[in-house]
Amino acid sequence: MNIIIAGGGKVGSTLARQLSAEKHDITLIDSNRQVLNASMEKLDIFAVHGNCASMSVLLQAGIKDADLLIAVTNADEVNLLCCTTAHGINPKLHTIARIRTPEYLDQIYEMRDVFGLSMTINPEKRAAVEIERLLKYPGFLRRDTFAKGRTEIVELRIEKSSKLCNVALMDMPAIVKTKVLVCAVLREGKALVSNSGSFVLREGDRIFVTAPTENLTRMLKSLDIITRKARRVILCGGGKVGYYLADLLCKDGISVQLIESNHARCVELAALLPEASIVHGDATVQALLDNEGLASCDALVTMTGMDELNMVVSLYGTSRNIPQVITKLGHAENRNILDTLPIGSIVCPKELCCSNIIRYVRAMENQTGAAVSVHSIADGQAEAVEFLVDETTKNCGVPLKDLKLKPELLIASITHGAQSEVPGGLSMFHTGDSVVVVTSGQGTLQQLNDIFA
Repeated sequence: MNIIIAGGGKVGSTLARQLSAEKHDITLIDSNRQVLNASMEKLDIFAVHGNCASMSVLLQAGIKDADLLIAVTNADEVNLLCCTTAHGINPKLHTIARIRTPEYLDQIYEMRDVFGLSMTINPEKRAAVEIERLLKYPGFLRRDTFAKGRTEIVELRIEKSSKLCNVALMDMPAIVKTKVLVCAVLREGKALVSNSGSFVLREGDRIFVTAPTENLTRMLKSLDIITRKARRVILCGGGKVGYYLADLLCKDGISVQLIESNHARCVELAALLPEASIVHGDATVQALLDNEGLASCDALVTMTGMDELNMVVSLYGTSRNIPQVITKLGHAENRNILDTLPIGSIVCPKELCCSNIIRYVRAMENQTGAAVSVHSIADGQAEAVEFLVDETTKNCGVPLKDLKLKPELLIASITHGAQSEVPGGLSMFHTGDSVVVVTSGQGTLQQLNDIFA
């Protein structure tokens, strides 16, 4: 497809890299020549310098022949004007706009046809929802939900003291006392998708486990991992993510203390969040954290505008044995380095945002049988893709042991109606079922039939 990306920042450059790797024709628009030159040196894309909301610039970028426009500049207003102008030139165009300002959300939804929007994305709100889920169901580094919440893929780190350290996959059910499936293992920076029961888990491995939600809860209890929902949470940083998260937690009845260094922002947040305790101060000051009762809180979430500060505060929280630590990072590319740091769960708004857009693009490509959801796991080296089985799907009613699947691919879950199962050799899928597939191969799964050899 012909895709135009307006804005070459963190999200725009990541999308350009991922979508060009999937063989789409990408045009990147940005007003900064250095940003464009850097992207062109790394990627096989076309670049246009200028204001993406300008009609002449959009025409130069080939908007008349484009299939999709993704507007992800730093200004919501520019993104809206860009999509509105582009849709006026090409009414058949699909448009996606990043809208981050809380005050705009309701009116954008109500007036999406006026603005010519096919989809809006809000990375900060999506990150807040992800963090809320981690706080409500602690014990995992990450959770990805499929089949309308009936099955999940969760991430765990194998510590030296873990009951799973030096355990073969075939012996795992006896320890966790329930049926789960390890669908991927990240070891020394490399993702492994193994069907072998003799594969042994080692210290430092990050494992990605899939099962129905109730099985995962049972697994946590068997592994003596904390599962108590947080009652008092300290948030460091009162930006957009901090506001969205505090609002969600207050509605959940969780006690919130939010620390923000900007006094004017504190006053604003106090008016917006009357149920939260807003503290004016520097979250990197140890005395402030201690005075606010850090040692007795259930969870610490660091989400200032600087990754380095977030990591430092999270490290301190871990040293004080806080039960749950969550770190927001704008840049999470160097995961080999991050894995050596005890900073708890890592949430990256950019990655969450890109996953949603990639799913939309794939659905555009193949309207029939397109992926219901796409989640990047194992630091982007593997994907978990959910499909609905329809009348065009091959091998319905055939036991999995009799299927010939492509290499580096695993059927991780099958959901029949309201019942999800961890599949075995005798499992089979039928029309109407939901199937989650994990792949670490290079090819893209556009539809469920792509899994067959």
